[in-house]
Formats: sequence, C-alpha cells, structure tokens
Amino acid sequence: MLVNEAAETVKPRYQIPSARRGSVVDEEEFTVLRTVLQNDLALTAGPWRDRFETQFAAYTGSRYALSVTSGTVALEIAIRLLDLQPGDEVIATTQTFQASIQPLLDSPALVRFCDIDPETLNLDARKFEALITSRTRAVILVHYGGNPADMAEICAVAARHDVLVIEDCAHALGSGYRGRRPGSLGDIGTFSFHSSKNITTLGEGGMITFDRDDWAVRVDRIRSNEVDMVSGPVSGILGSPPETLPWMKFSEAVYRESFTGIHGAGTNATLSEVACAVGTVQMRKLPALVRRRREIAAKLDEVLGGYPQIRLPLVEPGNEHSYHLYTFFVTEGDDARHALVRALDHRGVEIQLRYFPLHLTPEWQSRGHGPGECPTAERIWFSEHMNLPCHPNLTDTQVALLCSALRSSLNEVFGRRAVLSHS
Repeated sequence: MLVNEAAETVKPRYQIPSARRGSVVDEEEFTVLRTVLQNDLALTAGPWRDRFETQFAAYTGSRYALSVTSGTVALEIAIRLLDLQPGDEVIATTQTFQASIQPLLDSPALVRFCDIDPETLNLDARKFEALITSRTRAVILVHYGGNPADMAEICAVAARHDVLVIEDCAHALGSGYRGRRPGSLGDIGTFSFHSSKNITTLGEGGMITFDRDDWAVRVDRIRSNEVDMVSGPVSGILGSPPETLPWMKFSEAVYRESFTGIHGAGTNATLSEVACAVGTVQMRKLPALVRRRREIAAKLDEVLGGYPQIRLPLVEPGNEHSYHLYTFFVTEGDDARHALVRALDHRGVEIQLRYFPLHLTPEWQSRGHGPGECPTAERIWFSEHMNLPCHPNLTDTQVALLCSALRSSLNEVFGRRAVLSHS
C-alpha cells in the first residue's frame, strides 16, 4: 500500500509541465559520450574542455571562456575577481534567482538593490545611476528570461563611474543584443548549463567569459585547485629548493617566483571531459533549440494578444529573445493573476512564477533590506507577473493543449471583458 501511494506521488500531474530539461538530448550526445569513454585519455582537463571553451568564446565574441562546474560557481568566481573590501558596494537587480548574488552574503560589501524596468523585468537603467556612490565597485544584472537588458545605457553609466558590469547570462544563451551576444557586453559574463537551461552539460555546468588576460590566469588557478595569487620573477632563488626533478610541480622554478598579492584559496571547479563533449554537441544544436522556443512563444503571443487585460514584455528592436522563460503580465483586477494561475493549474498547466524579489527574502531582510525598496518589482511580482511553460521538449500536441488551456482560462477569468476576437 505504501509503495503504491509513493508511486502515485511521482506520477506526472501536469499535461504541460515546466521545463525539467531545457534542451534535447539524443543520439548525437550518446555518440560523443562513447567517443570520450572508449579512449584512454583522462576524463578531466583535456582536449574536449579546450574545444568547448574555444567554441563558446567564438560564439559569444569573448576573448576568454573558461568552463566551471555550475553557473553558481561562475558567479562566485566573478565576484571573487572584484576583490571586495569592507565598505565596498555592489548594485544588483532584485528580479533574479538567488544564485546571482548569493556569494555576496559571504562578502564584506554592501548590496544595493536596483528596481526593475516594468516592460522587461531587467534592471532599470534609469534608476541605476542614482544608486552609485564613491564605493560602488560593480553592478550585477540578469537578462531576464532571455530578453537582453539595456546594455548600452547600463555600460555607459558604469563607465562614467568606473563600475564593473557582471552579466548573469543564465537565461540568455541564444539571445542577441544589437548584433552582439550577451556575455561579451559587460566586463564579465556568467552562464549556466543546468538541466533546465537552453543547453546542458549533463545537468550541471557553467562558463565565465571576459577579455582580460590577468583574469584568465586567476580564474584558471581558482578552478584548478591552485592558490588565487599573483606571482612574478625575482632575482636569485628564494630559500633552498629541495632536490627535485624539473617536471615536478614544486621544482626549482617555483623558488624563482615571488608570490605576492595572494587573494585566497582555489577550488576544484573543473568541468569533466564528458560534460564538455556534450556541451560541444549542444552548442551545435543551440540555434534549433532556441528556434523551437521562439515558435512556442509566437503561438502564446497570438493567444494573449487578443486580451486587453494582458500586457506582453517589450523586446527592443534589434534584440533577439531566447525565451528561456515566457513571461506576460495580468494588468486588470486585484485577484485576476491568482485566478488565472489556479485556472491553468486546474487544466494541467504547470505554473512556476520566477522569481521572488530577492530584497524580500529572509537572508537579505536580515541584512537590512525589505518592503518598499523596489516598489516596481514588488507590485509586478505580487499581482501581475506570469510565466508559462516554453521549452523544446514540449510536443506539438502539448503546445496545442497549452494554447487551448490558456484561452479557456482567460475566458473563465475575464468573461465578456475579453472583447477581442480569438478566431
């Protein structure tokens, strides 16, 4: 009896689920896995990693792309590169997943949350500059759902104040901004290859992109379990070197380096060869995967466009939305958003609202943040914000069911107020 009850709880409840996998894995990935596993090379830090990173750097237009074990780790390393000191400040968007700024909980820096643009849910470039002080070191933004932020204005403001720009591109692989790719628009880009993202490297993985040579040295040391430090040649030999062979790690050459500017410990954040090999295949599939997302989004736009109570996000001309998340806004009625969520859930559509404003979470309220700090984000999230399933694993049948459920739910909630034609 207990076994049957347990089995019942894991049955799929939703005909149209949110993404468990944001990309498609098939025989191409199995083939490359067999290739990697059937040779005698090491399964870490090998040629597949080099290939994946080269491919990714070329795609984003960045000088460097260094893979790590997750998007969270990429963000942790990006924040480490800031070398934050007590009294420093970092500005961050509040409308994002907790990982975007979670490393700052262990930092001596003060976080200042920036409100969002109500048309895109991205950091509001118009409110950004007012938050900058003489202690501001960086801004962390996200391209929400795959819709690029106003990078021209944000980067112009940052440049005027000598502030570094970190792009959290976890949603934005496959997006475009005025002919360029997210991850190459600011100073540092971070990407996630989690199972739900636009490509995956076997469930977890990440990438950090930038153009600076000194950061390339530091990031490679950090991810490779080396000490994060700066070294340089000195005259003479420091200390007495032990008797070693030249190829040993701690050979005489080490004693000819001056290790000053030690920033901290490294860690093992090496993405495995099998993950990187799958990543190379997924990158080749990326255009088709994003195209499928856009096809689904277009069908949802068509349904929602018939209802005056609904507002769609703004995609600026010249930008390309990758639709990692499909978002819209319910603008009429105090309880209309909640009623629509319930109606869709009843019809087998899984709804996940992303993301709860970070300045209202317990960990950041404990740091002095709270209600009223980002009023636009609060108003939209609590009364207007909606997400719908939009991922390439949805079949044509499921997409048709989704559109039908959406129409029926909208008619149920708005009744005769849905005055435009849906034919």
